[in-house]
Amino acid sequence: MNDRISDSIAYEFGRSIWTKFRRGVRDYELILPGDRIAVCISGGKDSMLMAQCISRLKKNQEIPFEAEYIIMDPGYTDENLNHILDNTERLGIPAKVFSTHIFESAEKEKKHPCFLCARLRRGWLYKKAQELGCNKIALGHHFDDVIETILMGMLYGSQMQTMMPKLKSENYEGVELIRPLYLVREEDIIAWRDFNGLEFIQCACKVTEKKGEEASKRAEIKALIKQLKQTNPAVEMNIFRSPENVNLRKLISYHDGEKHHHFLDDYM
Repeated sequence: MNDRISDSIAYEFGRSIWTKFRRGVRDYELILPGDRIAVCISGGKDSMLMAQCISRLKKNQEIPFEAEYIIMDPGYTDENLNHILDNTERLGIPAKVFSTHIFESAEKEKKHPCFLCARLRRGWLYKKAQELGCNKIALGHHFDDVIETILMGMLYGSQMQTMMPKLKSENYEGVELIRPLYLVREEDIIAWRDFNGLEFIQCACKVTEKKGEEASKRAEIKALIKQLKQTNPAVEMNIFRSPENVNLRKLISYHDGEKHHHFLDDYM
């Protein structure tokens, strides 16, 4: 582990990153004694910071757990893969690489290549976690991902739901997904990256290169939140907390995953 970079998480970014990381782990019970976690590294800033935080937490021995740091190669160019490996070495992360052909499969999908890519990635990560004897996989989603997902569901999917801090897999028994950066804001991850002079890859798939990031729905949502924040500085936290303050009596209908409920069912 690079002590200078690792220490910056707890000192220069103690309040904005380390405290929020630990609070998320504690409040949502993400890492428990005896866990064996597959820490999934995509090569971007978020997963790299997550791996560094988990590595530091393990070193501090606050919670007795084991970690396997894995890099799934979905079809990176040699340049991108080498860049990821250089960064893990610089950060002192003992990562293991396994290869797939996900980019090749996603490129053949005309309508929803990003959706297919994400689904295939998740499946391979769960499978690899099982092979390594892990009961959890850790992904690098952060606070901004959560609020953007809430709005995307409402505006583009006509649904009200959030990105959960942890989730049990329905297809891979005994494996649970956790998001340790759940409370950490993206702007603070960027500040940590720049403070340490780090450079990470972006998505690196050919589909994204062709379409451009600004064409994505998530980029539209980012722009919307930025605009709303100009007149309402609390808008981000309000969006984040909205799924925690749901009044079922004020909903037309809802479902619990199995049964559908409508307000007319017991309206008197």
